[in-house]
Amino acid sequence: MDYIRNTIDLSQGSVEEKREEIKNYFLQTYELDEKLFDLLKDEKSIFEQPNRLRHPLIFYYGHTATFFINKLVLANILSNRVNKEYESIFAIGVDEMSWDDLESKHYTWPTFEETKAYRDKVKQIVLDLIDNIEFTMPINWESPMWIILMGIEHENIHIETSSVLLRELKIKYMSDDELFEYKNEESHDYPTNELVGVKGGEVVLEKDRQNPVYYGWDNEFSYHKANIKDFKASKYLVSNGEFLEFVKEGGYNKPDLFTEEGKEWLDFSQAKHPTFWLKKEGRYYLREINRVIPLPLNYPVDVNVYEAEAFCKYLSSKLGYEVRLPSEDEYYRLYDYTNAGQKEANIGLKQFNQSPVDKYKFDEFYDVKGNVWQWSITPIYPYDDFQTHPIYDDFTTPTFDDRHALMKGGSFISLGNETLKSARYAFRKHFFQHAGFRYVQSDNEYRTKLNDNVYETDDLISQYCEFHYGDENFGVKNFPKNSVDLIKPYLDGVDTKKAMDLGCSVGRSTFELAKTFDEVLGIDFSANFINVGVKLKKYDSLVFKVKTEGELFDEKSVSLKEFDLEDTKERVTFMQGDACNLKDLYTGYDLIFCSNLIDRLYYPQKFLDDVPNRVNDNGLLVLLSPYTWLEEYTPKKNWLGGYIKDNKEVKTLDTLKENLEDRFELLDTIDVPFVIKETNRKYQHTVSQMSIWKKR
Repeated sequence: MDYIRNTIDLSQGSVEEKREEIKNYFLQTYELDEKLFDLLKDEKSIFEQPNRLRHPLIFYYGHTATFFINKLVLANILSNRVNKEYESIFAIGVDEMSWDDLESKHYTWPTFEETKAYRDKVKQIVLDLIDNIEFTMPINWESPMWIILMGIEHENIHIETSSVLLRELKIKYMSDDELFEYKNEESHDYPTNELVGVKGGEVVLEKDRQNPVYYGWDNEFSYHKANIKDFKASKYLVSNGEFLEFVKEGGYNKPDLFTEEGKEWLDFSQAKHPTFWLKKEGRYYLREINRVIPLPLNYPVDVNVYEAEAFCKYLSSKLGYEVRLPSEDEYYRLYDYTNAGQKEANIGLKQFNQSPVDKYKFDEFYDVKGNVWQWSITPIYPYDDFQTHPIYDDFTTPTFDDRHALMKGGSFISLGNETLKSARYAFRKHFFQHAGFRYVQSDNEYRTKLNDNVYETDDLISQYCEFHYGDENFGVKNFPKNSVDLIKPYLDGVDTKKAMDLGCSVGRSTFELAKTFDEVLGIDFSANFINVGVKLKKYDSLVFKVKTEGELFDEKSVSLKEFDLEDTKERVTFMQGDACNLKDLYTGYDLIFCSNLIDRLYYPQKFLDDVPNRVNDNGLLVLLSPYTWLEEYTPKKNWLGGYIKDNKEVKTLDTLKENLEDRFELLDTIDVPFVIKETNRKYQHTVSQMSIWKKR
């Protein structure tokens, strides 16, 4: 198989050369993703759910296409959607975060044919953009072409993760056609592993947002430096044969070998051997993506982090000294020490399966990159000067929780960004990928707690934490609480079963509404904002930094208890969502509360066309906005007011009346002031207009 394995060099070449290169890269990725699903025996199998913590396969078939459209719309590169419904139901679901909604009963999936037709439309749109979008060289993360590359590299990720889901699917649903090339190099013999010395040295990673050379995700950028002392690493990845010794000695029946979290997983899964091993009549077999073969003892074992950690503890007891998973920095040092970037490896779909652990030599080691991903002991964390990309602000930040372990090196199916040394991908410790491990004997320091779960350092999030939960300033009442209090007199005769706080930000109004309503759903476009509400539900307190002057900050701690909101937790849930394109299941609300939202939407008319339909008869729609229309949020052609048309002023409230008065009665308008603190001596003082609408 001959695929474009490497991601594109964004620093060299002409604009037209780069268009052609990106077009070929896009076509390969898009078509390869579809080819994976051709491995299913029939089209009905695409509705199977191989893993209950993931969506059915149809989601992933549609998701990678809708990702292009959703990001291109958000970046104001596209103004029209292709299919509003699809771009909602296929939108979210990569990692099982606490706000994900993975219950299949909530979804009516389109057919395979409908989804394929949608993919074809998206394909043509992206090809047209690649041919015509204006950009300059070099391409950086402010370039419109970066968004196209974001979609391509996102699809490369899903080629890998979808192949894992297919591997988890029962073999009866898979075709035995060899659409991809397997290599048959299995053996019942396997090499004896040993520890080999790695000379210490300095690890430096540096990636510039203005001239990145290659596409990178937000967690790769800025500067990182570490000094690593001499250590030893296993010559080979742990093979099936080496791991079989652990299985035969009852490793899975010894909970003391597992961490506390590992014990919970072991109790839940009742695992007795690695997930891709099958045992029949006393013999072990290996499930590859669409075939089963006798267990090749010379291939690397596929395990999750808990199993890898347990093996290391087991081996340590046999050796008489500690071995463990390597840290991320130890991996980088091994990579540099062996000059791994210049070595041949089983990576980039040379073949459709793993290879012997002693095939690809890296000086004194083997498989420093490729074959399978290598788990590290390090949880993903932000480098200094970490910034989210505005078009994908929740790619990494929800994983800064010490529960997502970094994996390094890529696998046989990794392509593009995944093949780079700088790539930083992380998964929950119980998840399976094409991932194994090597072990180290090391005196180097390492940390497994790198993210304070209750600490917010992002300036914007901290500013909104202060706005929602901080002090009142200049005698102006707390805006989220005051806004909720102001609508209470209008709730007479209104059911108080179910409310939605749309554009909930960091959640204060969501919790305040739950004092009155039985069930409140907070929805925001930003997963980072939602995460504050999730943390306040989960932890006793949350700490954030408030800028006082220049680079000086004060620390503040807040909790629901101090606002008398502790009892509301069980009535509140948070979800990520797009107010211009909500899922159909979000309907039947007695109140929809939208605070300072409409003038920050990319297409507010679509919001007005849709959201009122989700309010129950006799229910309320409450809109607050200062009407500060800005083109950085909303293209001018989409403004609801604040402009001259036909020599007449167009005001937002008048547009709201035109859209709502046929179905709603305008009960009242109220001016609601608010103050946002930027520093000790700089504040924003704004007046929002609240309009209260009752559905007839």
